[in-house]
Amino acid sequence: MNERVNGLAKRVYGDVGVNLGFFTRLPLPLSAYGAPNWRDVAWAAPLAGALVGAIGAAVLVVGQWLALPSLMSATFAVGALALTTGALHEDGLADVADGFGGGATRERKLEIMRDSRIGAFGAVALVLSLLLRVEAVAAMLRPGGNLGFAAAGLILASAAARAGALAPLALLPPARLDGAGATAGGLRNSDMMGAALSVVIIAFLTGLWSLEVVRALFACALTAAAAWGACAMARRQIGGQTGDVAGASAQICEIVALCALLIGGRAA
Repeated sequence: MNERVNGLAKRVYGDVGVNLGFFTRLPLPLSAYGAPNWRDVAWAAPLAGALVGAIGAAVLVVGQWLALPSLMSATFAVGALALTTGALHEDGLADVADGFGGGATRERKLEIMRDSRIGAFGAVALVLSLLLRVEAVAAMLRPGGNLGFAAAGLILASAAARAGALAPLALLPPARLDGAGATAGGLRNSDMMGAALSVVIIAFLTGLWSLEVVRALFACALTAAAAWGACAMARRQIGGQTGDVAGASAQICEIVALCALLIGGRAA
């Protein structure tokens, strides 16, 4: 029995470590765990996302402890998320916005997405992403809000975002033969279901903590719809997925999750 428990704990630790090594800039070198085999570790992506969200939540708590204004605390929290991940998903969102918005053909869109320079569409997408996330978190903190609600919201949204990043791998073929999207390989439905189940469990736990279970599950449902929509858009624009599409899907899902938690009024 102890051997099984130890083996399970070792696997969880390793799989979460692989995801943290890929998704973050934390001092957990990817080489210590090996390159991600998403079919084996997809289920743990939301767990890693929850840990990333917990970092933002901790910064939020410190900001409120220092009696900083809600908007300032929220800005620091969202900034902490971007620093932790190395703005990985923000970069994907900007590239996709530039490519889909500025390219007339599939080939031109893919070419623009590979360009490291940020264009007008990418800049607007980044500004909107930051504004929506910061304002959503700040709204949870304002008079009548709840610090626990905001902290739990960051954790859930970050977890859902990582599942959203994997959705293109499960629903779309690679748009080109090289790049992160091609090397990652496709996900089976069972792999994606494992990640989705992890998000639901996190939603249930954060719902019990502060969000309300129904509200948290509702946010998950809207996030799943957003991920499907991002994949549908990518299929129409470039016929498949790339690493940038995965990053953009993660950002869209995080925004939708945070905004969904505010629908109908926040918990007091």
